[in-house]
Amino acid sequence: MIKIACVRLGFALMAGSVAAFAPTAYAQAPGMVPAAQATIEDACKAVTQNVLLAASLHTGVVQAFPELKPPGVRMTYSTRDGVEPKNMVDTIECQFQNTKAPFVLQRFCMSSTCYSPDERNPENKRRFEEVRTILQRSGY
Repeated sequence: MIKIACVRLGFALMAGSVAAFAPTAYAQAPGMVPAAQATIEDACKAVTQNVLLAASLHTGVVQAFPELKPPGVRMTYSTRDGVEPKNMVDTIECQFQNTKAPFVLQRFCMSSTCYSPDERNPENKRRFEEVRTILQRSGY
């Protein structure tokens, strides 16, 4: 029996018949706060989890600046369990268009590398577009 799955169209062809099924959900980091309840801190954590492909993320110091234009967050994080917040040295900075969903990611920087839509480095621009797309798909 020949089976062809057409995921994007939401149906499968099996020996001349069509069977409907739900379209495949897009991947996103587990444990994300629902977008309707999310803060810019949650959105920056979602950026971090998605760029690192991390199932879990622990945050240390979090500084949020919703009153600035653009609103932003700077925080320390770790993907390892058991790390005390004072020992977290990895940092991320996120900038958004809005303080509520949809946040519309404008830029993020990890360590000394920044990612944005107008980035000259094509790989960094691609990574930005990937993360922004994932956030949009999940309502962030």
